[in-house]
Amino acid sequence: MATHFYSCSPIPAKPTTKTIHSKSFVFPNPRISTPRHCNNLVPSLSSASTLRASISPAATSVAVDGTTAAANPPKSLPFRVGHGFDLHRLEPGYPLIIGGINIPHDRGCEAHSDGDVLLHCVVDAILGALGLPDIGQIFPDSDPKWKGAASSVFIKEAVRLMHEAGYEIGNLDATLILQRPKLSPHKEVIKSNLSELLGADPSVVNLKAKTHERVDSLGENRSIAAHTVVLLMRK
Repeated sequence: MATHFYSCSPIPAKPTTKTIHSKSFVFPNPRISTPRHCNNLVPSLSSASTLRASISPAATSVAVDGTTAAANPPKSLPFRVGHGFDLHRLEPGYPLIIGGINIPHDRGCEAHSDGDVLLHCVVDAILGALGLPDIGQIFPDSDPKWKGAASSVFIKEAVRLMHEAGYEIGNLDATLILQRPKLSPHKEVIKSNLSELLGADPSVVNLKAKTHERVDSLGENRSIAAHTVVLLMRK
C-alpha cells in the first residue's frame, strides 16, 4: 500500500492583543509602526502642539466672539438705510417750528433747541444710516451752546458727515403726527426748505402728515411726533 506524504504550511499565529491595539488611531504605540495608509489620519503629538501654538489668543477670541471687524473701519456699502423718530411736548408760549418753518399755532415744542421735531428725526435717520450716535449724543441738551439753537445747524452737520462718508440722499420719506394745526397749507414750503437743507432734489423728498385720531397725548394736542426713513446711496 503506497504511503502518501502531505506538505502543510504553518498555521499563522493568532493576533495578539498588542497587535490589535496597534491599530488604534487615538493613542498609537510609538514602538509599533502604524500602517502607512493610516498615517494621514493621526497627526503626531508634535504637529498638534505646533498647530495650537500657531493660534494666537487674539485669533481665538475673534473666533469665539465673532468680532472680526471691531478694529476695522465700517464696510463700504452701495446703500444704507436709516430710521429716525422724535417726539416733543407742546406747551403754550413756544413757537411751533417744523422743517425750519414757523407754523402759526397757540402752542409750540418745549425743547432745549428750537424743538423742530421734523429736522430732529431727519438728523437721526441720517446718523442711523451712517452707523453714528444719535442726535442727543452729538448735540447733548446738557451743552448750553445748543440752547435755543436752530435745528438747521444739526441737519447741516449730519449732511456734512454723510458727504464725508461718501454718500448722498437716495430718497427720504417723513411722516408728521399731530392733531393740530392742519399742515396741508404748509406742506409744500416745509418740503421745499427740507430739500434745500439736505441739498437734495425735491422729487426724492416726501412728506406726509397724519392726526392721531384723538388718542393719547398726540391726539389730545399735547405733543407732536415724526418718523423718517432715509436711503443713502454711494456716490
